[in-house]
Amino acid sequence: MNGQDALASQRELIAALAKSLGDTCTLHETHISWVLVAGRFAWKFKKAVRFDFLDFSTLEQRRFFCEEEVRLNRRFAPGIYLDVVPVTGSTAQPVMGGAGQAIEYAVRMQAFDQNALWSRRAQQGLLTGTEIDRFALRLAQFHERAEVSPAESPWCLPSALQKIADDTLDTIIALLPPGQARRDTEMLQDWEWQQRELLHDAFMQRKASGRIRECHGDLHCGNVLTLDDSVGAFDCIEFNESLRRIDVMNDIAFTCMDLRSRGLGHFAARLLNGYLEACGDHEGLRVFHYYEVHRALIRCKVAMLRAAQEAVPAAAEQSRAEAMRYLSFAKARRERRRPIILITHGFSGSGKSTLARFAVEALDAIQLRSDVERKRSYGVSPQQRGTDDMYAQDVTERVYVHLRELARTVVEAGWPVIVDATFLMRAQRQAFFSLARELDVAFAILDARAEIAEMRRRISRRIRQDNDASDAGEAILERQLACHEPFSDEEIPYVIEIDTAAGSALDELREKLAAIPS
Repeated sequence: MNGQDALASQRELIAALAKSLGDTCTLHETHISWVLVAGRFAWKFKKAVRFDFLDFSTLEQRRFFCEEEVRLNRRFAPGIYLDVVPVTGSTAQPVMGGAGQAIEYAVRMQAFDQNALWSRRAQQGLLTGTEIDRFALRLAQFHERAEVSPAESPWCLPSALQKIADDTLDTIIALLPPGQARRDTEMLQDWEWQQRELLHDAFMQRKASGRIRECHGDLHCGNVLTLDDSVGAFDCIEFNESLRRIDVMNDIAFTCMDLRSRGLGHFAARLLNGYLEACGDHEGLRVFHYYEVHRALIRCKVAMLRAAQEAVPAAAEQSRAEAMRYLSFAKARRERRRPIILITHGFSGSGKSTLARFAVEALDAIQLRSDVERKRSYGVSPQQRGTDDMYAQDVTERVYVHLRELARTVVEAGWPVIVDATFLMRAQRQAFFSLARELDVAFAILDARAEIAEMRRRISRRIRQDNDASDAGEAILERQLACHEPFSDEEIPYVIEIDTAAGSALDELREKLAAIPS
């Protein structure tokens, strides 16, 4: 049976199964699968197709990959993936889970409300920062537990990345009609080649340091969901090991890219920062940009393939429009704005971390928090309380040295950086001013101001809530007030002063950030 005949036979089978499941059964289709949903359960069937990146052309292959799908997805969504069910009987009269020889296989899943999907929540304006934060932490934990790919394995070698990228771009070009879109894709092909050459050593270093792991592989917004305040992901890549054994930065880059392409760049910045705060993989920023563009091209390719399969003209046109959206994103995302080093200044409770988090989203920047990095150096999570020895003078000095090196890493990777610390001593500020001059990037000091009584109230509230990385109490505030060093005449031109108690503080900050010369 050839490919088209096999697909036609499967369509007949799916239609018969849908009918047997009753009037409430709904059918969902992608370029590689069908999903039937009825009542509490969903059944996912793999299409009898073969592409350059997967082969479901035989029944045995479909059975094997159904089993792989359950095994792999239970890592991130154990409550959704139940088992593999054989379909018996005949194409015209199939039986789900019946006795006899299997004619097809399906993954049986727990059905869920499609409005839980981030793609739906984003479209409806329902996605929240709390969900973003929860997913950032959960993904960092998932990657930490994920199996490390052996250093001698072929996965994520520059040559392997080249093959994947070339296959992706060749497919897009072959499906595009002559015109500007094809010329844009050919330009992206040149960009991909240049980037792989520039990042060759970075790719090899990532592999040597154990950052190539058995990841999810397909973390676009349609595969991330929020159920009962729990955030997770489903439908990972089971059909191609080379697309799953990837850099962890490649994994999170997919979600960030998809959020940005949907006009939610502030959430993408928040997600990336939450992830880095949890895992500390700032070296990965060197390759993140490459992977983000590549992920947009992957989504473009998928949408183009789906358009080619669509029998309904309106649906095909919708898929082509989606493909062009991702292609436009990839083209625009090739270039990044010039980096900047922004440091905070302020006493405990002044609101500097709140301003820094806002600046992260406004500038698409990376935030480095002294409270987090101090605890990371002791193997303590941000939520745990620190001990007195962690705040000794020599420890604080080492923290600022470490923050400076991290800031260098971030800037050299092409990102704006916001260093969130008190910076009450002139020498601390001078070290970062000198770094900005060395790297030839813009520099600014974000000075958070608040009345002393207000700072005390904020500190008391933070201690009661016990949900922040900062351990500073009122005693520390008193010491800061007594020993801080005011700005020098040289520093004053670089200061952005914000009264954090003012209702217009964030609007004022947005305007001042936009005015920083690049």
